[in-house]
Amino acid sequence: MSSYIKRITDGDTSWFDKARFGMFIHWGLYSMPARHEWVKCHERITEEKYDKYFEYFDPDLYNPKEWAKKAKEAGMKYAVMTTKHHEGFCMFDSQYTDYKCTNTKAGRDLIKEFVDAFRAEGIHIGFYYSLIDWHHPEFPLDCYHPRQDDDDAYEQNQGRDIKKYAEYMRNQVRELLTNYGKIDVIWFDYSYPEKNVPDKPWMKGKGKEDWEAEKLVEMVRSIQPDILINNRMGIPQDLFTPEQYQPTKWVSDKTTGELLTWEASQTFSGSWGYYRDEMTWKSDRMLIEMLINTVCIGGNLLMNVGPTSRGYFDNRANKALDAYAQWMKYNSRSIHNCTMAEPEFTAPRGCRLTQSSDGKRLYIHLMEYPYAYLEANGFAGKVDYAQFLHDGSEIKFNEGAVNHFSDGRTEGEDLVVFELPHVKPDAVVPVIELFLK
Repeated sequence: MSSYIKRITDGDTSWFDKARFGMFIHWGLYSMPARHEWVKCHERITEEKYDKYFEYFDPDLYNPKEWAKKAKEAGMKYAVMTTKHHEGFCMFDSQYTDYKCTNTKAGRDLIKEFVDAFRAEGIHIGFYYSLIDWHHPEFPLDCYHPRQDDDDAYEQNQGRDIKKYAEYMRNQVRELLTNYGKIDVIWFDYSYPEKNVPDKPWMKGKGKEDWEAEKLVEMVRSIQPDILINNRMGIPQDLFTPEQYQPTKWVSDKTTGELLTWEASQTFSGSWGYYRDEMTWKSDRMLIEMLINTVCIGGNLLMNVGPTSRGYFDNRANKALDAYAQWMKYNSRSIHNCTMAEPEFTAPRGCRLTQSSDGKRLYIHLMEYPYAYLEANGFAGKVDYAQFLHDGSEIKFNEGAVNHFSDGRTEGEDLVVFELPHVKPDAVVPVIELFLK
């Protein structure tokens, strides 16, 4: 069993710590302009113009069963889908707004179909819900609002009441946590109290007081006690969520040093929503390495897909998912139900380690494939059997020295030397599975 002691959370992390890999889904009206999910803000699009997307939104090719199948094949154990992003459009049938998918050509509850399809594949269900809402009439203008630069911005902002908006949010979150069965994760996004506009003191950033975060958390816990809540309301909860960067050590509390339950959220390209012309898509190798690099320091990877407005994953997204599927088909044992290796094990050069939660198996991920021999210090006396994980083929090893006729021998009492084939196996990142004594 892992000796790492993590901060105890109110939500149930037992399944989350085993899952290690999830699918993020950013989908909304912004898939129609296909120029980033923040397009309404970036281009200062008016409500009148943005309403064209609402008028013509028609996801006629939406088949969440296909999505769920792709997620399962990729080794993803949970999925978090946008129920409402910053644009304010709801992908579910809320009674508190007309700005929802059931009033578009879709004509149905898209979240319900997502839940049913993914749950049928045994995948845990998560909801993303934006704290920001550029459509709601009570949401005050700020540095991110599309109307911030209007000549009459101050006049537009008069009379807006954030408390009424906070009540609206609670009502919608209550719907989400009541109408769709057990929900495993609620992913709020996000707080920015420090983002004030110097020359417009009335245009303030927003944080926990604005969201009435304590009330919101209390309500969430009362409906779904085991649910995991992220940390973006301005008050720490169950999950810490570094975004678009890879931590290099287990995320911990800066004050107490406690290890935290954490999840790196990442994208296949440079955008969360579908972006037709964005071309900085990650290579297969980078995608696999990001997953390994996350799990080897005790985290989860939440990898995003941005479906098209017609409701399917484009070829670039499918290619990325297929890269995961091909590698995870043979190597998922080194990811699922694994965590950072015990401190007694030091990763050999060019390698990453994960260890099964019961402590019985250690996995060496060969990020840099060595020639002929892999030297592992501190492993002597601890390894009972070694094999490549992808095909279960034996890897011979010696303790104490490199078994070679050369005079330049590497020796050490704690040294284990694994004999590897000269040609790298046909895997993006080969994995050695060690059965420990």
